[in-house]
Amino acid sequence: MLHALGLNELTESVYRILLAEPDWGVERIAADLHLPEAQVREALDELLELTLLRPAGDSRGLRAVSPEVGLTRLLARNQNQLLFRQQQLESARSAIAALSAEFIDRRPDDEMVVRLDSLEAVRDRLEELAATATQECLSLMRGGAVRPDSIQAGKHPNQLALERGVVIRSIFQDSFRNDPDTLRYARWLADLGGLTRTVPLLPMRLVIVDRSVALVPTDPSDGRRGALELHGAALIQPLCALFDELWRSGADFGLPAVRDDRDLTGSERALLQLLGEGHTDESAGRKLGLSLRTVRRMMQDLMNRLGADSRFQAGAQAVRKDWL
Repeated sequence: MLHALGLNELTESVYRILLAEPDWGVERIAADLHLPEAQVREALDELLELTLLRPAGDSRGLRAVSPEVGLTRLLARNQNQLLFRQQQLESARSAIAALSAEFIDRRPDDEMVVRLDSLEAVRDRLEELAATATQECLSLMRGGAVRPDSIQAGKHPNQLALERGVVIRSIFQDSFRNDPDTLRYARWLADLGGLTRTVPLLPMRLVIVDRSVALVPTDPSDGRRGALELHGAALIQPLCALFDELWRSGADFGLPAVRDDRDLTGSERALLQLLGEGHTDESAGRKLGLSLRTVRRMMQDLMNRLGADSRFQAGAQAVRKDWL
C-alpha cells in the first residue's frame, strides 16, 4: 500500500504495529510477525532513515511518528524528487531534439531518397521515426503474415508512440487472419488504441511518418534486402493519397468479412480479377497472401456458385453475372 513511498511490506507492517502498540519492543514485534528479530531490526533502521520513527521522550526506545506528519512529509519528499526527475527528463528531451535536428540538417537539401541497405538498418530507422513521430504513423502491411521477429521489433516503438498520443493506422491484407501471430499482433495493437483495417490486395509495403517521411522496400518481394527512405512532397503526397484511398475502402478490424450485393467478399472478387488478368493460382495466391491450397478451395467454391465446370466457363459466367 505504501510501496510508492519507499516502504516494503515488512517495513509497513512494523510501522503499523508501532502505531497501534507503541510499547512493544523488538522481541514482541518479531513474535507477532513470526520473523527473526534481525529482520525486525532492519525494518526499524529503514523506518528511522525514512524519519517515520523518532526517539521516545524518555530516550529509552523509539516511537512511531503519526501518519499525518511522517507520511505526509515522506510524500512531499517523493513529489519533489519526481518533479526534479521530470525536469531532468525534459532537459534530456530537448537535448535529443537538438541532436536529432543537427543530424538531419547534415543531409543535403536535395537528397530526397536515402538507401537503407539491410533489414537491421530499416528496423533501426523505424525505431527512430517512431520515437520522434508527433502526429501519426501509417503503414501498409502487404502479405498474409508478418514475420515474428518483425512483430517483436515493432512492438515497443509502437507502444511508446501510442502512449505519447501518436495515431497509428495500419492496413493489412484480409489474409492476415489466417496467421495466428499476425492476428495476435493486430489485436494487441487494437487494444492499445491502434486502428486497423483490411483490404484484399495491397500494392506494396509502406510506412509513412507524420506525412513527411516514407519507407518502401528496395525489393517488394524481399523486405530483408533493405528499403528506400523518401522525403519531399513530390514523393510523399502520392503515397499518402494511396494510403487514404485504401483506408476509405478498408473494413475495420474485428468485423466479419463484408459481402457485396453479389454475395462476394473482397478476397473472392480480387481472386476473380487476378485470374481474369491471366495470373496463375500460385501468383494470385502470392498477391493475396494466401496459400495455393486456399486459392484453389476458394476458386472451387466460386465455380460451384457460378455453376461452372471449368475456369473458362467460370470467367464467362462471372462476366455475365456482373461479378467482374
